Amino acid sequence: MLPRKESYGQYSLFLQREVTFDVYLPANTRDTPHLLLLNDGQDLDSMGFPAMLEHLHNTSHPSLWVAAIHAGPQRLQEYGTARHMDYQGRGCKAGLYTRFILRELLPFLESRYHQQFPDKTFAGFSMGGLSALDIVWNHPQQFHKAGVFSGSLWWRSANDVPQQRRIMHRQVKEGRFHPDLRFFFEAGTEDEKEDRNVNGVIDAVDDTEELMTLLEEKGYEKGKHIHYTLVKGGRHDVATWAGVMPEFLDWVVKA
Repeated sequence: MLPRKESYGQYSLFLQREVTFDVYLPANTRDTPHLLLLNDGQDLDSMGFPAMLEHLHNTSHPSLWVAAIHAGPQRLQEYGTARHMDYQGRGCKAGLYTRFILRELLPFLESRYHQQFPDKTFAGFSMGGLSALDIVWNHPQQFHKAGVFSGSLWWRSANDVPQQRRIMHRQVKEGRFHPDLRFFFEAGTEDEKEDRNVNGVIDAVDDTEELMTLLEEKGYEKGKHIHYTLVKGGRHDVATWAGVMPEFLDWVVKA
């Protein structure tokens, strides 16, 4: 049986709009609950997510809760990095979106379902992946894991020296090591065509792998703190992300 889904439309004081989100309830609500938040939650049905979650509940982890947050009409303003807009002024509402997550959505879920969710993961696709990573990185007291599918890690403060202006890379370089954090990265070899530094590797893969290098320099270890899936032929689309989603769900409950 597919997991039961409850849909909500809640008005956010921070975003000044109604936010739609779906909650997929677990088969077992008695065991220690895991909570997964997903940006761009409007895409989950089209990738067959309910069936993937049903398989997880039936085979390995029956107590994973999922809250799928639908993107709003100002997605490029609400997704991004909370402390820094990009060089074109995008992401100006990312701080407000962060407050919505921490001060409105999480308290609602805890109150509505009478759960504390001691283990929380935040994930997303493209810009949604950047948003999720930014929120997890800056709030390690709230979240333990980040999932980044084809993340928009090119996000930068200026366009003159792109490699040196990437905002998420700078945050990691200047940040602290938090031993409880875990990271899941996915990139496709056909995510895009751009190759800024002309090294034969597309920017989407370069940006992801260089961010992982910075995490390793900070003290995080591949295999322990960092999981990386490079999809040969993988594109920047729902079909590619759907192919990796079962692997990601298994990682969420085991990492």
